Amino acid sequence: MSFAPDSTESLARARADLRMGVPVVLMSGAKGALVLAAETLTAARLAALLAMHGDAALTITARRAETLKARAYDGDIARLKLPPDASLHWVRSIADPADDLQSPMKGPLATMRDGDTYLHRAAIALAKAARLLPAAVVMPLVDPARFAEENQLTIADAATALTQDLAPLNPIISARLPLDVSEAGRLHIFRPEDGAEEHYAIEIGRPDRGAPVLARLHSACFTGDLLGSLKCDCGPQLRGALAQMGSAGSGVLLYLNQEGRGIGLANKMRAYSLQDQGFDTVEANHRLGFEDDERDFRIGSEILKRMGFSAVRLLTNNPAKVTRMHETGIEVVERVPLKVGENRFNHHYLATKAKKSGHLL
Repeated sequence: MSFAPDSTESLARARADLRMGVPVVLMSGAKGALVLAAETLTAARLAALLAMHGDAALTITARRAETLKARAYDGDIARLKLPPDASLHWVRSIADPADDLQSPMKGPLATMRDGDTYLHRAAIALAKAARLLPAAVVMPLVDPARFAEENQLTIADAATALTQDLAPLNPIISARLPLDVSEAGRLHIFRPEDGAEEHYAIEIGRPDRGAPVLARLHSACFTGDLLGSLKCDCGPQLRGALAQMGSAGSGVLLYLNQEGRGIGLANKMRAYSLQDQGFDTVEANHRLGFEDDERDFRIGSEILKRMGFSAVRLLTNNPAKVTRMHETGIEVVERVPLKVGENRFNHHYLATKAKKSGHLL
């Protein structure tokens, strides 16, 4: 038996390396590339990469390219040619829109239009999975396996980085947890095999597994759930959903660690900063290089199945959640509205969710 990590474990290691600013080598067959996350890139490592005199690119998403007025010849991504005198400030300014209004002219930006883009897409997927800005410096390598060995770098499989398969979720432990809304509470912990964040299920009472359960898919919101932020309606929705389950005598609230619609807390705060500049929540996500919503609702469906549920009465104002539950094998017999928490600070935010994301408010 080998003690070496398998492809899933190597990918988890690669995510951690990128978050610390350590480069990784992405492989696809015999092809490979050196990948450095733009957000955690250092001046020393950028200088070392430029000294290699290769065909390096700063890869960004088409959303970010649109903001920068750069041509995204590759469709969903754009490969910007890395200038031989590129500075760390230049790389960061391309990746992070924080100073876009103060310094709107980033170019001229030359984008690549020929060649294989598979490894570049994998690099973006890996940066997103690491909850970093979706931008990466990618340098093709002639002998990637040898380069990784000589530099003691993690090798990750590009196909694994790009896969759309959901990592298996394993139940770890559950225990009784008396709550304000119901003394008959129980907390379940689920851990994905790919090393990503754990997710939780709060079970109220003893729901009948053979009947539709009152359920909510609630994405973690540190600012709203814990701090009582008035910029969103997450905290009131969390407490309102639990209160309804307590009154009904049973229910399941899935607390999914997909902060900021799946972009992570740091990027969510970047989006908030952009909102302070006048952009709405969707526009802010796009300027950062993300889609409107990066969450994976299959996680909620999988947890419900692992707990023995096949049908729900779903507490939500978001039709996309209903659609995804149906698509992943969970029957939604009723959508239960959850209209709480509107105030003068989040009125525009809620209006944007209704207009651009289809929320029924």
